[in-house]
Amino acid sequence: MEKIMSFTINHLLLTPGIYVSRKDHYENAVITSFDLRMTAPNREPVMNTADMHTIEHLGATYLRNDPEWQDKIVYFGPMGCRTGFYLLLAGDLSSSDIVPLVTGMFEFIRDYEGDIPGAAARDCGNYLDQNLPMAKWLAARYLDNTLYGISEEHLVYPE
Repeated sequence: MEKIMSFTINHLLLTPGIYVSRKDHYENAVITSFDLRMTAPNREPVMNTADMHTIEHLGATYLRNDPEWQDKIVYFGPMGCRTGFYLLLAGDLSSSDIVPLVTGMFEFIRDYEGDIPGAAARDCGNYLDQNLPMAKWLAARYLDNTLYGISEEHLVYPE
């Protein structure tokens, strides 16, 4: 079998950033998959599931309510390796196109106060597995170390 695209990226060189993972064509539409890499794979600790679960709930809420992007959101969810998230958007897009969207989402997470949307037994299959303080810390770290002043090396996969 052929390796899938994401397994061809050299994870030993990969740093936190926003990367175009792939572009899929369906009928007349293009779906762009983004790799929102928050930790350096195999060199930094992975995120805990509760932290990622909270980022997923808050991030999905933010994205689905963003007036400019809400109709282009296809999917937002965690990577199995727990080093980041996938964001799928309708449209033929580049990493630089979504820096303001991703920055706004992580500012929302960093600054969030109150009950986590959807964190109730009726709304979520594992509603107790949440960690808002750590999600806020991870969001602030991603903003400060990666998103604010992001450079080309964090927008294009390493060779």
